[in-house]
Amino acid sequence: MSRPLAHPNIEDTTVAGILHALADPLRVAIVRELLNAEARLNCTQVTNRLEVDLPKSTCSQHYRILRESGLIISERKGVELTSRVRVRELEARFPGLLQSILNAYEQETAKTQQ
Repeated sequence: MSRPLAHPNIEDTTVAGILHALADPLRVAIVRELLNAEARLNCTQVTNRLEVDLPKSTCSQHYRILRESGLIISERKGVELTSRVRVRELEARFPGLLQSILNAYEQETAKTQQ
């Protein structure tokens, strides 16, 4: 039997936790991919879309940080673990925060590529 996944209540989600989780550019990219997906995605699907090769343990660590920060919800179906961003809940708690962070990363990335 698998262990239950820890998901904080949205009321326990903090700006500091979100900023910590999104301090890593790969986690920002994961969140962006999950936001752009039409359905929940698993780790392999996201890393394939990002064209990165990560050990499963590293991917799991990134997802754990995102989940424990309150950014994503993960669901286990058999051995597969799929995730989605808690868009509505986050927007209700911190209006505009997630999109502002993602926009700032895009602007920063655009400047470094020039």
